[in-house]
Amino acid sequence: MSDELEQVKSPDAFRTISEASDEIGVPPHVLRFWEGKFNHLRPLKRAGGRRFYRPQDMAVLRGLKALLQDDGYTIRGVQKLIKDSGIQSVRNRAMNIETHSIEIEDDTKTFGSSIENNIDKSGLPALNQLLLRLTQTRNILDKALGS
Repeated sequence: MSDELEQVKSPDAFRTISEASDEIGVPPHVLRFWEGKFNHLRPLKRAGGRRFYRPQDMAVLRGLKALLQDDGYTIRGVQKLIKDSGIQSVRNRAMNIETHSIEIEDDTKTFGSSIENNIDKSGLPALNQLLLRLTQTRNILDKALGS
């Protein structure tokens, strides 16, 4: 198992369907099904139909999984979201970034300022890479433990 942890690919690397499946946490047939339902998901296909998912495809896959399985959207609901808000809204969901101003509420008052204006974004690429590695590690551990 330690060999698997050391062989984590760069976030910029292309992934085969099995690697994408393991990283996202859904079976390969689900990825192929989503390709048929979402026109924005078009991995590169090599000889023999072998799929290679680019980093932008992986972001779409993460967003689709979050919307469909975590948030309870239907296929049609996500298609409407893409039509109304664009594919970036799916990618943003994958990173838990909202495109609207976020209101923070505590017990006594609501703050109307946008979080986007109050955070330092210089560390986001490193945080996204760390999140990706942690997700990959979790998926490896889940697989090893049979969860």
